[in-house]
Amino acid sequence: MNKVMSRTVPPRPRHRPPTRRDTRRPGGAPPRTAGRPAATRARNPRTAPEAAVRQPRPTDLFADRLLAVLSGQRPVHWMLRHTAGRAYDDLARLAERGPLRARGMRPVVQDIGYYVAGEGALEVFARVATGDRLRAMAFRLERGEDLRWRCTAVETGPA
Repeated sequence: MNKVMSRTVPPRPRHRPPTRRDTRRPGGAPPRTAGRPAATRARNPRTAPEAAVRQPRPTDLFADRLLAVLSGQRPVHWMLRHTAGRAYDDLARLAERGPLRARGMRPVVQDIGYYVAGEGALEVFARVATGDRLRAMAFRLERGEDLRWRCTAVETGPA
């Protein structure tokens, strides 16, 4: 089954702190709490879903992590515990060439898609934008017995 997703919200600039968004209010202001203390609101079962934090998808996390390594923003050993098999050696060889490194502009992941190759295995592709150039990055994620996702293969498009 093919599933394709894209990031609908452009990445936020890094110089502004994130803001809360409330779709019920036009200005995006946080909802009023009617004077109850925060501890009482947290224990109320009706407000528990509101307080739940959405976890990012493993495809998004690994795309951002791999991009940081392949663009030279992070060292290769930063991915050591997130890789399995030959993926770390392949990543080290790729990072040495710096395939996604760009002058002046910071590369960003534009679109992400994935294919479910089997139970506990995802094959992911991503489009990386640097200014007006688009590059390709592909990697495979496998879920281990400890239920953690690890990258087992990584490739980039031709230079």
